[in-house]
Amino acid sequence: MDPQHTHNGMPESEAAAEARRLIEAWAQQPVRHHPTTFRDDSPRPAFGPTPPVPQPDHRVVPAWAAGIAVASIGVGAGVTGIGCGAWLVLQGLASVTLYGVLMVTLPFAGFAMVATAIGGAISKAKAGSTTNVFEGPVTHNTEINNNSSTRGMFFARTRNDVR
Repeated sequence: MDPQHTHNGMPESEAAAEARRLIEAWAQQPVRHHPTTFRDDSPRPAFGPTPPVPQPDHRVVPAWAAGIAVASIGVGAGVTGIGCGAWLVLQGLASVTLYGVLMVTLPFAGFAMVATAIGGAISKAKAGSTTNVFEGPVTHNTEINNNSSTRGMFFARTRNDVR
């Protein structure tokens, strides 16, 4: 391709002349202003004879979308309740002091000590002494004959003969 020509084969001088012609033709056209908005500033009546026009609502919500909306509201309310409960528990744990713990647990500990003492006294009162008396000759034989043998090194086997 010759460097003196444009891409479509037009010489550079003709392309420049055509460009000047198009620019001059465009510059000579008058600028047309078209309004894009309209504002009516006339006063409106407070009421008039025109009856209201029904404007029916035709929006359709799918059942799955309504279900998800209801479920998300329920989950949000449930999580809020759990969060409030956790906050209350943590506030209660933060306000625990030794004095408060002792004031709550000492009555139970005292009751447990009294119940243990009463149970021990009743157990001692019920328990009688039992004495076994045997009369007659007694023979006690403590002879043990133990024969054992072990064989093997890693997997050993021990045989005990008690007679």
